[in-house]
Amino acid sequence: MNKTILTTLILSALMIGCKDNKTKNNDTSETTKAVQNHTEDTVKEFESSTVYNNAWINEIELNSGAKWEANLETNEGVEKMLKLVEASDPTSVEDYHSLASELNEENNYVIKKCTMTGPSHDNLHVFLHPLIEKIAALGEVSSTEEGAKITAGIKENLKGYYDYFK
Repeated sequence: MNKTILTTLILSALMIGCKDNKTKNNDTSETTKAVQNHTEDTVKEFESSTVYNNAWINEIELNSGAKWEANLETNEGVEKMLKLVEASDPTSVEDYHSLASELNEENNYVIKKCTMTGPSHDNLHVFLHPLIEKIAALGEVSSTEEGAKITAGIKENLKGYYDYFK
């Protein structure tokens, strides 16, 4: 009889614990989903803001009021990217994707050939990071309006290079 009572008590405790646990798991799951949705919305908002604007100019610094010395390959790569953007006349989503591919090749050249070090290199990254995001976003546009907006941001980004580097 003691074994029966003990077994019943243990099973009852487990059943109550399991019910309680399921409720807690559901609450945790709903909270996790809400946090994930909020995080995804925040990430999308951040990505959009860096893709459509040039906030990097608030982070970049001059070299004691002077432009940073950049290596030849970096200057050539930025110049080629700017010429690609200025010469382009995309009329379709595919044209924007193609432009993104060409820009990405030049950007990879700049990154591969960079010999800069120290603060000039750090500031180059401040310039390059949003440019990389914009080029990636251009490669994924789904409308010509979106492509035109991102391309304008890329062009502004590239022209801004000459304000900080020589």
